[in-house]
Amino acid sequence: MISVQQEDFDVAEVYRQIRHSAGDAGAIVTFTGLVREIYDAEAGNSGGRVTGLFLEHYAGMTEKSLRAIVDQAAERWDLLAIRVVHRVGALAPGDQIVLVATASAHRGDAFSAAEFIMDYLKSRAPFWKKQTSTQATEWVEARETDAEALKRW
Repeated sequence: MISVQQEDFDVAEVYRQIRHSAGDAGAIVTFTGLVREIYDAEAGNSGGRVTGLFLEHYAGMTEKSLRAIVDQAAERWDLLAIRVVHRVGALAPGDQIVLVATASAHRGDAFSAAEFIMDYLKSRAPFWKKQTSTQATEWVEARETDAEALKRW
């Protein structure tokens, strides 16, 4: 299941949901991404401490893209359940931004699928991020390291 939403999510509740829907899973992997306070000056941005992050998306298009990523993971690994929650709108440092949960009979499939989904979310999902720091307000550009991560898949 995929959710794109403004409101925060409860990691424990998402875990309970995936555990229930996965049935006899031997492994559940969860990843929660947070808004960082330290601005990534390496990416060619101005630097400074983050004071806010605003995520934009196109409803419908975003969900379709996320569904394609999840479907690819389900084709590649033996998964019993997948859950992706991605927030949009105004966020602050420390806020939860994304959750990926995968369940499988074996840990290898669950770990690999979760990493695959996150790598593709970072580089292919249609989200636009505007980050405000103590130095500037800028659109966040894709990083080379995110594109490089896709090469392993």
